[in-house]
Amino acid sequence: MSDRDVSPVYRLQGVVKAYAGQEVLRVSDLTIYRGKVLGIVGPNGAGKSTLLRLLGFLEPPDRGQLAFAPLGGGLTPLNGREVPLDWRRQVTLVFQRSVLLNRSVAANVAYGLQLRRERDTGERVREALAQVRLADLARASARTLSGGEAQRVALARALAVRPRVLLLDEPTANLDPYNIGLIEGIIRQLSDQHDTTIVLVTHNVFQAHRLANRVAFMLQGRIVEVAPVEQFFAAPRDPRTAAFVRGDVVC
Repeated sequence: MSDRDVSPVYRLQGVVKAYAGQEVLRVSDLTIYRGKVLGIVGPNGAGKSTLLRLLGFLEPPDRGQLAFAPLGGGLTPLNGREVPLDWRRQVTLVFQRSVLLNRSVAANVAYGLQLRRERDTGERVREALAQVRLADLARASARTLSGGEAQRVALARALAVRPRVLLLDEPTANLDPYNIGLIEGIIRQLSDQHDTTIVLVTHNVFQAHRLANRVAFMLQGRIVEVAPVEQFFAAPRDPRTAAFVRGDVVC
């Protein structure tokens, strides 16, 4: 097994998150590996998006240890301290509902680069738009885009900053097959060719099967099971996982 197979980017141990006194997430133990795609599946309200927010450093855990391996370093626990800016810049989260500025498509894609005070952003913007096949809409207003186009612009904005970790919250929800195929192709390319670590939240178990190296099933704020993709679908250990994979209602 190579270093790429075993090098962790995140490790969560005893992590708990609550809102207004109500616990919504409890992760006993979870490791996320470099250059791999972790698919997270489960019903609504299972805590999937909350987990992404913690991984994206948008919120801290209330209890437990969240450790991250920054570029060139090993796993380092946060232990309640402020997340360093260079850590934040290595991780990008794309939300289910894309929020675009009232500007051109190119200006939206350049926004993250400008926040980082990057110079010569034009080539990076053109490269990202070409990757999502929207180069011909660079000068168009974001207000004129279809839902699928807007989601691809949001993804291009994330790609332009070349993140080490890409967190995707239902990136193809409510999209047509063409846009789904494009986005899934980009996810494969990022993992296979660019060593990007990807955490993909999806309701679509078939999508998780197509894209993920490992899959985690979440229920009521807890991770019921996490396993390599073939094992997860062919021989799940937990009966609740098996029921979810079959398409049964699990709550």
